[in-house]
Amino acid sequence: MTCFTLNGKPVTSQLPASTRLSDVLRTEMDLPGTKIGCNAGDCGACSVLLDGAPICSCLTAIAQVEGAAVTSIEGLHADGTIAKLQDSFLAHGAAQCGICTPGMMVAASALLAENRAPNRHDVEDALGGVLCRCTGYSKIIDAVLAVGGDAKISPRPQAGQNVGSPIRHLDGQPKVDGSLIYGDDAVPQDALLVRVIRSPHHYSSFEIGDKTEFLASHPGILAVLDASDIPGRNCFGVIPPFADQPVFAETTALYRGDAVAAIVGDADVIRHFDEADFPIKWTPHETMLSPASAMADGARKMHANRDGNILVRGYVETGDADQALAAAAHKVEIHTTTPFIEHAYIEPEAGYATREGNRIVIHGCTQAAQMDRESLAEIMGMELEAIRVVPSACGGGFGSKLDVSFQPYVALAAWVLGRPAHICYSRGESMRASTKRHPSDIRLAVGCDETGRISGFVFDGIFNTGAYASWGPTVANRVPIHASGPYATKDYRANSVAVHTNAPPAGAFRGFGVPQSAVAQECAFDLLAEKLGIDRLAFRRLNALKNGVPTVTGQVFNSGVGIDDCFAALEDSWHAAVASAASFNQTAIRDDNPWRKGVGIASCWYGCGNTSLPNPSTMRMGITADGRIVLHQGAMDIGQGANTVITQIAADALGVPVHDVQILGGDTDLTPDCGKTSASRQTFVSGKAAMLSGMALRDMVLRHGNVDANAKIALDGAVLTLADAGGGTLRIALADMPINDYGYVFMAEETYDPPTSPLDEKGQGIPYAVFGYGAQMVELSVDAALGLVRLDKITTAHDVGRAINPLLVEGQIEGGVAQGIGMALMEDYQPGRTENLHDYLIPTIGDVPQFDHVIVEVADEEGPYGAKGLGEHVLIPTAPAILNAIRHATGAAIYDLPATPDKVCAAVVAAQAAQGRPS
Repeated sequence: MTCFTLNGKPVTSQLPASTRLSDVLRTEMDLPGTKIGCNAGDCGACSVLLDGAPICSCLTAIAQVEGAAVTSIEGLHADGTIAKLQDSFLAHGAAQCGICTPGMMVAASALLAENRAPNRHDVEDALGGVLCRCTGYSKIIDAVLAVGGDAKISPRPQAGQNVGSPIRHLDGQPKVDGSLIYGDDAVPQDALLVRVIRSPHHYSSFEIGDKTEFLASHPGILAVLDASDIPGRNCFGVIPPFADQPVFAETTALYRGDAVAAIVGDADVIRHFDEADFPIKWTPHETMLSPASAMADGARKMHANRDGNILVRGYVETGDADQALAAAAHKVEIHTTTPFIEHAYIEPEAGYATREGNRIVIHGCTQAAQMDRESLAEIMGMELEAIRVVPSACGGGFGSKLDVSFQPYVALAAWVLGRPAHICYSRGESMRASTKRHPSDIRLAVGCDETGRISGFVFDGIFNTGAYASWGPTVANRVPIHASGPYATKDYRANSVAVHTNAPPAGAFRGFGVPQSAVAQECAFDLLAEKLGIDRLAFRRLNALKNGVPTVTGQVFNSGVGIDDCFAALEDSWHAAVASAASFNQTAIRDDNPWRKGVGIASCWYGCGNTSLPNPSTMRMGITADGRIVLHQGAMDIGQGANTVITQIAADALGVPVHDVQILGGDTDLTPDCGKTSASRQTFVSGKAAMLSGMALRDMVLRHGNVDANAKIALDGAVLTLADAGGGTLRIALADMPINDYGYVFMAEETYDPPTSPLDEKGQGIPYAVFGYGAQMVELSVDAALGLVRLDKITTAHDVGRAINPLLVEGQIEGGVAQGIGMALMEDYQPGRTENLHDYLIPTIGDVPQFDHVIVEVADEEGPYGAKGLGEHVLIPTAPAILNAIRHATGAAIYDLPATPDKVCAAVVAAQAAQGRPS
């Protein structure tokens, strides 16, 4: 028994003295605002105040707080301590997915209690122990620095002014007060706990022993589930023709983390179960972790229908690349490699299932509720209508939460045992079992003529797709379309291949393979510009795609191609930065200072939505008899702001203020299918569906009132008012009108599917209805003696078509750039070695520099109000821009990512030796 003060009130814990304080708060005290991201003190999501000082509650035993005062996010919120901080976070867009926000709030409140006017360094130091994977930290720093100053006013736009307004996240308040419910936050009290037994080997046959005897000797464990218990199809995958991953492996585990069984029972028993007691015999096989080993002669075949362990190939060809290269005035060849990269969302996979008669209801984190539903119907052998998915808030996803993870295990357990079943992955389990960014091995040859125009481009990319297909086909097919970058390239050939290995499945991760190809292409362009002897930005502008110029798939856009506008927006900053770096380096050489400054640039383009496939989204919008406007918004918001942006679009289409619209989201019983949150499609595709739905609803209302098209719509309780341009006013008593089956007196439902066409055998066709464009400029410093890289400033210019919400646009850019920084400088997932957030490094608040943003708006004819997608694009240029800046600063060419200090040092020595200088 432990007595302490919690949020100002005396409490007593009955749990054992060694219990983590975080578990006491979340379970015994029912305060789920304290989040668990790692249980190792690495992420800081569990931060609380102990006698006024921030601590990691996951590392604190309950006995350690005897007689002390503990304050959680709920206590800080309830007494108003952080009211100004909350307001500042919302006004600055500092909370995206929100899972780290309580920890940030706690750390910031402790800082502000001691220092009411902190500087940037103070904030970075105080919040450095809390990780965020969404925001890029800059908005968080700005929000803390602004507390105590003039409050940043958030607009509340009127009808017709919603689009383009930097309003706060409409769903932001629960994120900053700690009340938002994530996958592990609202589990039924009587829920059983599910624990998945996973392979500890990269490649192994196995045999499960006597389950009946095991259950008899382990009271509290109620069931052992394996492949024999699957009532439907023991297989899932995000692309049905390639689906190959079993819920439970049957005889052979193909990667470390592959699920072979699950135990279900009393939470305390399951939590403390020693997996060494599970009756299973392993027979490991020779491991193939690299594509080279998997494609070698005699390599063991992982999937019976995939010869050479090849999942799929991608191909795009136009013109004669070989002839053009042979005739090129200048030519460069480059070889780049990138490793597995972990998504590292702060919320591990979590959720629960209940059996309701002959239906299964799944609650938990996901990026694709409708896709989960379809997969579960197959796995459970049930009709689609028998599966309901009720998404919780999603604490980060970035692509990995598109794949089924925890859902089949809790669904099966709840169905078999007739009780709610719950699961929450540990950080180690999440990092072992989840998908990763595809490692790449890319060889590129590209040339240009004597004027600098690209002449010949040959790309060959090998991608390690891991044990199962996941999104491997999408990556392999998207990369050859994008590998040219947003440049006019008449003679082009790009091959890609996805190869199965005994590594974790490689899936979707912000960019779907394009960030890897951009490293090769953009670094090669720097080399070409150097050979040609012209400015690197000038080289890119010379070759940039223009309206009316075919892409490498033969697609022609007559308008909306905004890449040169992005380059133009950086022109002045670029020349000033290059001159400043040159001046600094001259002085450094004279003073024998090891630091050098460099400037790098890179670009991006990204096709929004599925590649040459149907990609529909459906939105429903209605007005109730009591005067509420409701938007059925099924596009999952994982922090990127879909709830806000799509509602802004819908509100302007209907002609009402955005804050008058209520959002009903996610639940597959209540919302139409808006498709998955991936491929930067939600603003473009679901936003267009919302616009069409709003316009249709407006047309219905105006026709009912028989008023002109410019009439203004207003609601006052249950009375709808229509005011036409001539001054006439019509009042409609909504309560007197008939109600449809959905509960609305007026309702519209519209679907949008972007116009695309299949690609032919040479990859020619219309893969996407719209591309987004962008460019980034990195200014950095390198300690040439130690290999340390310090980012000084990043300037971005992204063409978003129309910035539906400029505040959220900046937030997406900064979050994507932060992930690009990790890719460039530190992130390297190695199966079996980096399965925690201590050994696997992601950027912290001190690793991200200050930003300068230019939002470019080259409207697209197809997008809603001209908007294009953004989320994926922003990560693509960052890593190559950093590598180009390192080379500009020191001459060090690093094409094997990440550019860790040891690699930078070695590359500097190699560059100096090549120049005949002493190292």
